[in-house]
Amino acid sequence: MCRSVELRQAVLARNDDGARELRARLLARGTVAVNLLSSPGSGKTALLEAELGLARERGIAVAALTADLATENDAVRLARSGVPVKQVLTDGLCHLETAMLSGQLAGWLPEGTRLLFVENVGNLVCPASYDLGESLRVVLASVTEGEDKPLKYPTAFGLANLVLVTKADLAAAVEFDEAAFLASVERVNPGVEVVFTSARTGQGAGELLTRALAVLDGADVHRPVMAGAPQHGHGHGHTHGHGHGHSHAGAAAERA
Repeated sequence: MCRSVELRQAVLARNDDGARELRARLLARGTVAVNLLSSPGSGKTALLEAELGLARERGIAVAALTADLATENDAVRLARSGVPVKQVLTDGLCHLETAMLSGQLAGWLPEGTRLLFVENVGNLVCPASYDLGESLRVVLASVTEGEDKPLKYPTAFGLANLVLVTKADLAAAVEFDEAAFLASVERVNPGVEVVFTSARTGQGAGELLTRALAVLDGADVHRPVMAGAPQHGHGHGHTHGHGHGHSHAGAAAERA
């Protein structure tokens, strides 16, 4: 057991070292990476497709890399936005790692890209432990998944800089308890901003893009308590951020 723990710690330490290097390289070229995590079927691809389309309409240079165990379905969908998209097939691996991401970006990421959206493998367990060199980590949950989702996956939600709730148009139909969900988020990640969205109705359209651009412009992001001591500037290693404003009613004041 001790040996297994030591090996896991070594793997994560090596990944975090690579993440710091990748983040520095991306920021040096003027690119902010956004890591999107969620369960399968949360509506992550639909939301990202809409955000990429808005970015193209507004003339914002963005790109997207999407990871799946198999099929290129998500890349095909995202490519409809007209922005550069690349599919990564993990061949059974349940998460992306920095070395894998860095290798995929080499020679592909277009010059002048301001935002790189990384759609992680649909999984709230393994991806939560891996920093990918992102400057903004976003966790998504649909109203159909239950109000206690953050409590069931505390690491994923606890390290988020931003939480997006998807499929908000179905909230009434599934009797989604908004107050209970917000309370669950607050327990694992005090003060994190929660934004409600619906790809079907357009609710929350552009909110993710706006927050990513703010980070690009130097705005601080929410620093989760679980992440530990703060760092300054864009770099955050596995500390995942700083402080960020809260747009949703019910979010608690940020704690130092």
